[in-house]
Amino acid sequence: MRKEYDFPKMKGRKNPYAKRLKKQVTIRLETDTIEYFKELSRETGLPYQNLIDLYLKDCAQSHKKLKLNWIETC
Repeated sequence: MRKEYDFPKMKGRKNPYAKRLKKQVTIRLETDTIEYFKELSRETGLPYQNLIDLYLKDCAQSHKKLKLNWIETC
């Protein structure tokens, strides 16, 4: 390794892993949902945010559709 580098002469390059990076978002979740994943986190040793990400990723990859039954109150 050199003692000194001339950074202005160095060429930059794109991060080859940039497409794999995660993006931070804000999402509102019910307390019960967060507690469920936190408990699962304690059991598995994985951070609860990672568990939520893995679950949502599985839903997206398997093209799961949410079934909603709207009840009219009027």
